Amino acid sequence: METSSRHCSEQLIHDLSNPAAAGLCPEMLEVAEEAWRAGDFNLAAEIYASQLAGLPQPDRGLCLRKGDALGRAGRISEALDSYCTAARLGRLRAEELRLLVESIAQTLRDKELSGLERKKSEAADRPGAKPGGDGSPQGGGGDPAEEEGPPDLFSCRLCKRLLSEPTTLQCGHTFCKPCLEDGAVTECLVCAYKLDKRHGQLFPLGFKVNVILGGLLDKWFAAESRARRLWLEGDSLWKTRDLETALEKYDRAAELAPFDYMLLGQRAELHMEMKNYNQAIQDGDSTCRLRPLWPKAHFLKAAALAKAGRTEEALQEYFFCVALRPDWSSAKLEAQKILSELFSSVFENSSLPAPLSACPKPSVLSSPGAPTAGDGPRPGSSQDPVLKVARNPPGESGAPSGVGPMKLPQSLSKLEFPCEDRKTLTPVLSSLPGPVLKRKSPSDLASYGPPSKLLRQGGDCLPQKPTAPNGRREVPTQLVDSSDMECSLCMRLFYEPVTTPCGHTFCLRCMERCLDHNPNCPLCKENLSEYLAARAYNKTCLMEEVLVRFLSEELAERKKVHEEELRELSNLNKEVPIFVCTMAFPTIPCPLHVFEPRYRLMIRRSMETGTRQFGMCIADELKGFADYGCMLEVRDVKFFPDGRSVVDTIGVSRFKVLSHGQRDGYNTAKIEYLEDKKAEGEEYVELVRIHDSVYDQAVAWFTSLRDNMKNQILSHFGSMPGKESDPQASPSGPAWCWWLLAVLPLENRAQLTILAMTSLKDRLNAIRRVLIFVTRKRAR
Repeated sequence: METSSRHCSEQLIHDLSNPAAAGLCPEMLEVAEEAWRAGDFNLAAEIYASQLAGLPQPDRGLCLRKGDALGRAGRISEALDSYCTAARLGRLRAEELRLLVESIAQTLRDKELSGLERKKSEAADRPGAKPGGDGSPQGGGGDPAEEEGPPDLFSCRLCKRLLSEPTTLQCGHTFCKPCLEDGAVTECLVCAYKLDKRHGQLFPLGFKVNVILGGLLDKWFAAESRARRLWLEGDSLWKTRDLETALEKYDRAAELAPFDYMLLGQRAELHMEMKNYNQAIQDGDSTCRLRPLWPKAHFLKAAALAKAGRTEEALQEYFFCVALRPDWSSAKLEAQKILSELFSSVFENSSLPAPLSACPKPSVLSSPGAPTAGDGPRPGSSQDPVLKVARNPPGESGAPSGVGPMKLPQSLSKLEFPCEDRKTLTPVLSSLPGPVLKRKSPSDLASYGPPSKLLRQGGDCLPQKPTAPNGRREVPTQLVDSSDMECSLCMRLFYEPVTTPCGHTFCLRCMERCLDHNPNCPLCKENLSEYLAARAYNKTCLMEEVLVRFLSEELAERKKVHEEELRELSNLNKEVPIFVCTMAFPTIPCPLHVFEPRYRLMIRRSMETGTRQFGMCIADELKGFADYGCMLEVRDVKFFPDGRSVVDTIGVSRFKVLSHGQRDGYNTAKIEYLEDKKAEGEEYVELVRIHDSVYDQAVAWFTSLRDNMKNQILSHFGSMPGKESDPQASPSGPAWCWWLLAVLPLENRAQLTILAMTSLKDRLNAIRRVLIFVTRKRAR
């Protein structure tokens, strides 16, 4: 079996013991290196074997190169023969065995792991994958989420465990409070929102627990939630070196959540630190049963086995760990160390082997007409009698003269390494400790579930709670109550829930209306001025997902009510919001300073509905506001920290009020839109003549103004619009008329009278009279 070069590590060029030895061909060694780089490991192995066959004394570096090539070719048994020969010549260092470990793990992964497992393992080989562990058996596992896939809905994305003291950030994502208080956490893991931490706490209120989510988790996952708190208490005690009390906390937590593989893994690490290796092995084995594809579980178990002196079993676990996660340098290094010791324990004190007898070159290097490779055993391979290792018992014929029979170390023989003439790695897996690894095919993987019972230190057993079929937490349906998820302001199911920095959750619209009147939380009265200034009203993602999953029908009904309200607010004929303030005209900008709570709500609703429009009328002592007005369209809104805003609007169209009304504190009206009556024939000709005459008169008046007055008008209203070729092109008439009406020194009532006219001719005549009046008045 050849392995593609893109999946292989860089070749280790082992130094030759005697580079100038007779029989070595530098050109052939270069060819072997080229074959390695091309992924043709069998050819590289044959070249190294032929070079060894021509030496009077075996070269240690060449034996290692041959072993590496055979390992990469999947011929593990033959590779071990070469490593044994090298071990007889000199102690094998751990770093020299990296490719052997990788090759065994690669073969294990290719032949035994399912497609899903292999896909997960190969993901670590992609560019940008995180490097392996840091070398510590206890802490080298990396992030458990790397092996476990997407986190459970109720898991913290930082620690991958059940949310404890759930705290929602302003970005809307929720994490454990202890996780956020960690000094290393400076931003949201999901959206990279920066945390304004000061003295370890979030400014200005600190990390506050989400009251609603905290209550739901305690209700739905009572035992696990309690176990998580005990677990965290144990973590704190561990940090203060009170190991015995920490272990008691872990034991109590494990009684409440015996199926929590991360908890058992953590307890295994504590047992390791306390040198309780047998208990650590038990917890490691239970963790492997619960999560057979979690590399850290096998790493923990291997570390405990190694500390207990059970190195062969530890080596098996390390191999399986590397097979699951090929980039884990810590696991590979530990396996290399154990292999080094196993080789050394047998060969360190042995005498050097006698010179190897000559052997024929492989067919690929022979001259034409030479026997092919199929005519006999490959020179230098395990079938070659010259280098036959651990095949013939002592004294059996077949060993070359002067070379003693070479056996694998007994501990290595026990491992039954995968070799090229085996169709399956079942013997290897069946020899691995623990029922997780004793399976005969990948299809059997599904049959391995959590153990029915877990051992405690006292020897008695706890019943194992079954996990969800998909490995995710399941919420008991009888515990789901919509009243637990109601807004305390509107007393309805949350819609677009938002959590304040003080930990209270409200509907987005409800909270905004409250903050319009008062910058304090309506429940705890905490000052939210900073929150109001930032206007970071992001929906609480976890609460939204909970509503979608568990109260979908109620949420759909709540959404229906909300949409009906929006449709009602969007009807710009039936109930138009009215801003009672000043005169406004079509096409003319009208900037507004909004500070009253009722108008904050009105502007916000006009934006939410998408209409971005509302009516502007002047006040009326009897009716509240005038019978005529102008629709304004919002172009931009700029908010101030205290909730005030500057709204940039422009006039759109005129309207007549049919009826007056109110809604939530602001005025509303039923209206009809006004359009100019069209003139035709002689009337149109007369209209154009008047239009041009009044326009020229308006230009003359504006030109006659003082420069400072003209500059003020231009800065506020902009330049005067040009004369239009068709004065009836717009339903509201020429834009310059409205610009002129806005800048002329007229009272609001006079402006309102002209605004209400639906005859362009009458409006032009009225403007002409005003121009004559102001011109004469200024002349006097």
